[in-house]
Amino acid sequence: MPFTDTIQSWQDDRGFGFIEPAQGGQAVFVHIKSFTSRGGSRPQVGQRVMFEVELNAQGKKRAKNVAVVSAAASTAAAPRQRRAADSPAQWGTASLFALPAFLLVYLAVAVIWRVPSWVAALYSGASVVCALVYAIDKSAAVAGRWRVSESTLHTLSLVGGWPGALVAQQVLRHKSNKASFRAAFWVTVVANVAGFVAIHSPLATGWRV
Repeated sequence: MPFTDTIQSWQDDRGFGFIEPAQGGQAVFVHIKSFTSRGGSRPQVGQRVMFEVELNAQGKKRAKNVAVVSAAASTAAAPRQRRAADSPAQWGTASLFALPAFLLVYLAVAVIWRVPSWVAALYSGASVVCALVYAIDKSAAVAGRWRVSESTLHTLSLVGGWPGALVAQQVLRHKSNKASFRAAFWVTVVANVAGFVAIHSPLATGWRV
């Protein structure tokens, strides 16, 4: 089945680059020899191409039967597309209010039931680690290297790294458009916040005593 996506990176001296899937996931390797039509010019970052996907011997995606959709239009739009690719993703309603809402919940629980100081440190540390892992996975996606599993990303979110994950998704434009991943991510957020409230509630405190 043919796909139509954008060339994300291109090394003209080496004759290859990567195509960014519109739905997220592993970047698709593309070689100059895979082009059946280039519109009379060399491939460029920002060009829209139509292609098919196959797997190489290592099980990684690579493009075949590649054709530039519109060389003139792609060339004119390349600077604008590069700026869009480099800019952060737009914050949705849930993403925009999740962090302020959690801060209010955290403060309320801390005032009413008291929260140990190490809990804030745990959230901060887990968020930093989670953001770094997202950055590593983003770099691997662009380079076509081995990716961090989605289960690992969700586990980091579940144990308290979800604030960092949320920021990384928006700033790095990584995993911000994949519906199935986002749905699972929000499940980890709700589970973590619910667990945070439950652990510090009087019921849990009485059980520990």
